[in-house]
Amino acid sequence: MAKQAKVKGRKRPVAKIVFAVALVALAIALNVGTSMFSSLLDHYLGGRPSQTVVAEGSENWDANYYDAKYRGRNQANRAAQDVVAEVEGEGAVLLKNDNNALPLDTSKTVSLLGRYAADAVYGGAGSGTVDPSDCVTLCQGLQNAGFTINDTAYGWISQNYPNYAKADITMDSPSTASYYIGEIPWSDYPADVQYSVTGTTGVIVIGRGGGEGGDLSTNLKESLDSGVSKNFTDNNETANYEEGQHELELTREEKELITAAKQSCDKVVVLLNCSTTMEVGSLMSGEYSVDAILNIGSLGASGANGVGNILSGAVNPSGKTCDLWSADFTKDPTFQNFGGKRYTDVSDYYGTNHNNTPSDGTAYFTEYREGIYVGYRYYETAAAEVAAGNYTGFDYDQAVVFPFGYGLSYTTFSETLDSVENDGKTVTASVTVTNTGPVAGKQVAEIYYSAPYTKGGVEKSAVVLGAFEKTKLLEPGESQTLKLAYDIDDMASWDSSANGGKGAYVLDAGDYVVSLRTDSHTVVDSKALALDSRTITKDSATGNDIQNEFADTTKYMRNNGGVMSRADFAGTFPKPAEDKASSDVGVSITEYQAQGDPGVQMPTTGASNGVSLIDLRGKDYDDPLWDKLLDQLTVDEMTSVINDGAYNTAEVPSISKPATSDPDGPAGFTSLTGSTGNCAYCSEYVMAQTWNKELIYAVGQAVGQEALSSGYSGWYAPAANTHRSPFAGRNFEYFSEDPVLAGNICAAEVSGAASNGVYAYVKHFALNDQEGYRIQHLMTWADEQTIREVYLRPFEITVKDATYEERFLDGRGEVQTRTAKACTGIMSSFNYIGTEWTGGRRSLLTNVLRDEWGFRGMVITDFNLYGYMDKSAALAAGNDLQLTYSAMSGSIPNANGATTVSQMRQAMHNILYTVVNSNAVNGIAPGTIIKYGIAPWQYGVYAATVVLVLLATLLGFLSYRQVKCNAVRDA
Repeated sequence: MAKQAKVKGRKRPVAKIVFAVALVALAIALNVGTSMFSSLLDHYLGGRPSQTVVAEGSENWDANYYDAKYRGRNQANRAAQDVVAEVEGEGAVLLKNDNNALPLDTSKTVSLLGRYAADAVYGGAGSGTVDPSDCVTLCQGLQNAGFTINDTAYGWISQNYPNYAKADITMDSPSTASYYIGEIPWSDYPADVQYSVTGTTGVIVIGRGGGEGGDLSTNLKESLDSGVSKNFTDNNETANYEEGQHELELTREEKELITAAKQSCDKVVVLLNCSTTMEVGSLMSGEYSVDAILNIGSLGASGANGVGNILSGAVNPSGKTCDLWSADFTKDPTFQNFGGKRYTDVSDYYGTNHNNTPSDGTAYFTEYREGIYVGYRYYETAAAEVAAGNYTGFDYDQAVVFPFGYGLSYTTFSETLDSVENDGKTVTASVTVTNTGPVAGKQVAEIYYSAPYTKGGVEKSAVVLGAFEKTKLLEPGESQTLKLAYDIDDMASWDSSANGGKGAYVLDAGDYVVSLRTDSHTVVDSKALALDSRTITKDSATGNDIQNEFADTTKYMRNNGGVMSRADFAGTFPKPAEDKASSDVGVSITEYQAQGDPGVQMPTTGASNGVSLIDLRGKDYDDPLWDKLLDQLTVDEMTSVINDGAYNTAEVPSISKPATSDPDGPAGFTSLTGSTGNCAYCSEYVMAQTWNKELIYAVGQAVGQEALSSGYSGWYAPAANTHRSPFAGRNFEYFSEDPVLAGNICAAEVSGAASNGVYAYVKHFALNDQEGYRIQHLMTWADEQTIREVYLRPFEITVKDATYEERFLDGRGEVQTRTAKACTGIMSSFNYIGTEWTGGRRSLLTNVLRDEWGFRGMVITDFNLYGYMDKSAALAAGNDLQLTYSAMSGSIPNANGATTVSQMRQAMHNILYTVVNSNAVNGIAPGTIIKYGIAPWQYGVYAATVVLVLLATLLGFLSYRQVKCNAVRDA
């Protein structure tokens, strides 16, 4: 028995020693792990506190470069909500108003009907997520405008809509997505609820959502029958789907609701709560005709107040469509080539992600076979070709429900084209707008041009938007004369074969017809300008040479069926896309291989030049002082900033660079993880429908004021991609199908944000015009004319035209100002252009963006977790910052090599130029040094480490004593 006890006693210290070793290992793992995820922890738990040491003699310098107008986040949020309501009031489009059905009499009871009356679309899924609990509901918005709501109907809908499944875009997960519309069948309304709407004004809300990482269904039955999604299965709604029915048609349930409302209500108004176009021709006439249609888009925090004000007449609607609304989406040129098809012979292409998890090793593609004929550019050109006798089987009035730039008002306007002048550089149209109706209102003046076209020559749309302006609020009988101007060179077309194949913009000789229109189709007046031919080989902003930069994609399109041509619309109309082998179309798909340049010398690092980042504020990008500053950077500092760039740029002690906080997203500083206390803005779709550059500048200012109150400097927005297809899941956060409208509205928002020190990462650069297959190596193909004239143009306008007045201090502490470029941030995209990922395509990010357009600032990737988003390729191409955490995506390859260090130095120049000219340095005077402390969470790590080590020590001591006791007993 004694022997057994002795053995048992010896086991106890072994267990304690093992546990002690485990505690030490846990302490080590805690420190290593938190070090790896330090930027992530800084983002969510707070970074290192800083202390500024002001240079002697600068104590009284006024370094307040930006003035916060509000005391705290709550005040800034409330002010922003006022702006949102105003934007909704100007951005909602009155599409139909028979017999002056609107505005409504506030003494009449309103029956809000449809599931979206209580479950409104406020934003979109993904980065555009909006917390509904922070938003004014449609019911509240109408009540705030003085309406009495039928509580019986609204209360029942509010309680029961969760019982009806609706669409759910799950980011990059088609296997869990669903496409239900989710409307409540009228037959499910109880009898008392049905009866309650009798004699009231019926306001039916029809909703369609959108989101990041998935598109809308182009064929509901096919989506259902494919079995791709475990969450989209048969139910009562799907039993009513018809062959070929898509997600943007009215469903049987919606039509039945309209029929019931028409039978019971004194009038029926439809609110379209969606930020993409829908097929609503049936609402214009016939069985489902309604009295009025108002497109309200996605509402944001307080847009419902704007809707209420329009319905009551307190606000006169002045919005115009930002896209053409066609009658049958399946007949649009983009329909057959939207989404993605697979290259069947690609199977192990980037088969792993950065963290060695499996990736889809296949490759997908989409082809922009419609070329430049996107949206109204197709429909207006088709109408022109029909009129010329060159195109049959097309009827504009049957094909188009609402033209681009269309919108009604509660008043009427007359417009005159007073003059069109050409000074050799600029076309300036003078337009007088007069309010000829009974109430005050605003009107948009729209100037279009038509370039001379030769059959078989360079492709040209029959009609292109040239310029636009919006009037002030005009009282009845009041007039305003507007000046609308654009560069003559804007009327040029890209000719890939110009100048011996180098590529250039070409102005053909002939008459350029400048027209004043109320929309893309309705001409008020026009005047012709006779121009000589000209080839444009220099960029207008920089004077640098321009040339073909997408010859590979142009060649692909020409060799594989070509693009749609005005010379033969019928014969070149796009056919349905099909899977194909890459080898059959001459495409070589290979993984990126980094190559060092033996001629590159290792840059100077870690120098002690005594320069602080603030010393560069207000200086030119190529000022010699930048080299001295960049020499001070260490390799570790550069890699820390570049490789952990998710939602921040890290502090750099050697140059006193402060850390920045750079949140998402398109709806403002909202969050996927919950409310941030900031305002949720209505969709960019609604912003574009205002056609009001001054108002959207105010949106940018409001965002900037929120940033000042919240400690933010960067903003992952706005997005300037194109509404190529109405089915694109992210249309709600993109502006328009037209690049001039999109570019001008985007530039206004970016300028407003920059005026309060926010650098906006304009995204997603470029051709990221759908969500399907976006991280599955989606190779986007278009010819260079299409790329430049349609898809790059909104970004180009923003880069070149967005400006603000920057305030800085000179070496004597005196305040100076300069007109600076506002666009200093760009986000590249997930997709490819041709066979190159956009974030690794130098022709896009350096040759075009920087060398041609003159962009100065930083480019960040979209979220980088995927193997094909190669960090070496990014640095080589001019993609400066990785939107990722190094712990999740790995290190920068060969970070200590001369080539990589040189590239990182250039990237840091771009990043630092952006940051120093932002609110990140507000309150910091030249010569100031910033010292950094310890992040709050780090103290928790230290405390936990101490506790673990003490416990391990205690266990070790107890084990030691037990061993000694055992030894004594053995003796």
